[in-house]
Amino acid sequence: MSQSRFNDVFITQRTSLLRTLERMVNNHSTAEDLLQETYLRVTRALSERAIDHLEPFVFQTARNLALDHLRARRIHSRTMVEDVPPEVVQSVAAPASNAEDAVHAEQLLERLNVRLSQLSPRQQQIFILSRLHGHSYLEIAEKLGVSLSTVQKELKLIMTICIGVAENSHSKP
Repeated sequence: MSQSRFNDVFITQRTSLLRTLERMVNNHSTAEDLLQETYLRVTRALSERAIDHLEPFVFQTARNLALDHLRARRIHSRTMVEDVPPEVVQSVAAPASNAEDAVHAEQLLERLNVRLSQLSPRQQQIFILSRLHGHSYLEIAEKLGVSLSTVQKELKLIMTICIGVAENSHSKP
């Protein structure tokens, strides 16, 4: 199955996928993020193996991502205790990491920083607004005076770069 065939299926089914995700997670912005992650996951899967029944695979991938999101949100809400003062929560020690993990994380951040610094100023702004400030795609489009499609395409490219940096870091010591 080719990437161009997947792109056609994705574009054709995008609205239906988005509606399905919105119903599941009850949040348009989160659904957009999950839709983008679906695209990236299926693209990665296609590069690794042939997929015979593409449409069901795409929908199942999206549903699985939504279920993972909901599960993580449920776990997060169970672990957040409103009665505990913030200073107590902050005093809990984080799991210790060894020096090798710290060096690896630092190298990964450095490579990611290098790649992100090569983005255009608009791409950098889109990334910051989306991933650091949590703005929705629509908010970003309005703020920057670009189309929603432009924001989606730019974020897809940026996330592909981020995933590539992360995947390459696993193959390097």
